[in-house]
Amino acid sequence: MKLSLGPIPYLWNRDYVFDFYARVADAPVAIVYLGETICSKRRTLRLPDWLDIAGRLAAAGKEVVLSTLALIEAESEVSYLRSITEIGSYAVEANDYAAVNMLDDALPFVIGPHINVYNSRTLAVLAQAGARRWVMPVELDRETLAAIQRQRPQGMETEVFVFGRLPLSFSARCFTARAHHLLKDECNIRCADYPDGMQLSTREGESFLNLNGVQVQSTRTYNLVNEIKTLAELGVDILRLIPQRQGMLEIIDAFHSVLQGGMPLPVAADILARCQPAGWCNGYWYGAPGMDQVNHA
Repeated sequence: MKLSLGPIPYLWNRDYVFDFYARVADAPVAIVYLGETICSKRRTLRLPDWLDIAGRLAAAGKEVVLSTLALIEAESEVSYLRSITEIGSYAVEANDYAAVNMLDDALPFVIGPHINVYNSRTLAVLAQAGARRWVMPVELDRETLAAIQRQRPQGMETEVFVFGRLPLSFSARCFTARAHHLLKDECNIRCADYPDGMQLSTREGESFLNLNGVQVQSTRTYNLVNEIKTLAELGVDILRLIPQRQGMLEIIDAFHSVLQGGMPLPVAADILARCQPAGWCNGYWYGAPGMDQVNHA
């Protein structure tokens, strides 16, 4: 199995993003996904900037994939999407069916986790359209994955989200702007103030959700490091890690060491625990509520 680094879900400043990917170039991830997937108003990096980073990562031996928005609402976003699909130098991760439509029969593409692939029949249709890899939606469990794997199309790679805050929903409204009593169109890009999202707690003070602009995430971090053996047995090809500000390179190294057999799981779990301030969860994997942490021997 290989490691991939998913697209950054948060708004980080331009210099930090360039520095982050300069460090990723030397990290043991085989695949790096680049681009804005959350909100088109986040313009600290333009398409030429992403292509600059892509070129540097490709030169370092990484497979680069350009990711698209998960929610398309405006003609300008369609135009930007078309620009990405017409580049041709890199594979594209489609996170919306508009992207699938543009990529149909044009070049092989990746089905992102925000496209609902819940059975092998859907996967077969997308394979006919040119998909060569799919990322399992985070809400699916291991039994569903096993069923799809038994019938997945020939040549189709399977990628599973194994570490990061869970993407739960997208909305036309901006939750971060609303929290500051601002309209979406006059948000002042307040999500830049929250480099790992804005934590939302219940009335009892318990961490509940994470607000990330138009996206709602889990507060707890999804972590399947203890399931790597099972994932291998299910024929999974790629394990996806989601960027965060705290300890990302240590997280990558821990997963890589476990994959290589050089780090015992308890040691890796301790390292990852230090990078998860709100704790972790794995409920979806077991068919339980997503926010649960299921401990199996």
